[in-house]
Amino acid sequence: RLAARGALRAGAGLVTVLSRPGAMRDNAAHLTAIMLAETRDVDALRAAAAGAGAIVLGPAAGVSPWTREALFGLMGLGPPLVLDADAITVAAEDPLLFLAAVPATAVLTPHPGEFRRLFPDIVAGSRIDRARAAAARAGCTVLLKGPDTVIAAPDGRAVVNGTGTPFLATAGSGDVLAGLIAGLIAQGMTPFDAACAGAWLHGRTGEGLGAGLTAEDLPEALPAVLDALAPARLKRR
Repeated sequence: RLAARGALRAGAGLVTVLSRPGAMRDNAAHLTAIMLAETRDVDALRAAAAGAGAIVLGPAAGVSPWTREALFGLMGLGPPLVLDADAITVAAEDPLLFLAAVPATAVLTPHPGEFRRLFPDIVAGSRIDRARAAAARAGCTVLLKGPDTVIAAPDGRAVVNGTGTPFLATAGSGDVLAGLIAGLIAQGMTPFDAACAGAWLHGRTGEGLGAGLTAEDLPEALPAVLDALAPARLKRR
């Protein structure tokens, strides 16, 4: 739900949470502008996600055979994937198989612990060096989270995000970031550019909220950050 709110606030016109049957009632109680669809199996998941502009998988998915099936079922579907949290954890169970299948349009968003599980032998050099090496190996964009978040592309490009605050180190904050990136991809940005912009927006929004922020605050505070960046003709009157 946090990722979905991030995507909606980032400007995706229509966002749908694809929900397992057991979570339908809870999700329905918390979602209004965000759509909800039940997916009983991977075939239903693929059918519901086939026309998406971008897909987020991982937040609240659970470390389970279902998440593994969903991961490999969605990787060959077509829409760009933003893979976070539990999707990265299940991918690390068989990293060679995962890295052979992950599409070039994917964005991986590991924190340092998830990065070590997925790329256990990439330990040398700076965080920029490690993110570049991981992106080259995976053949897709890698966003290595941290106080100096690094975004790397397979071609060697790397950006160190300059926004942020320690107060963003709170539960669910990364889920919102995954949604922001997916929302930007869905509007036509490349995965690398969306990851860079999403990290910047996430950090700047956190700066504005300051001490005591929670993940739920981030999507609600994002419009003010976006409005400050908008051309004058589009600004709120």
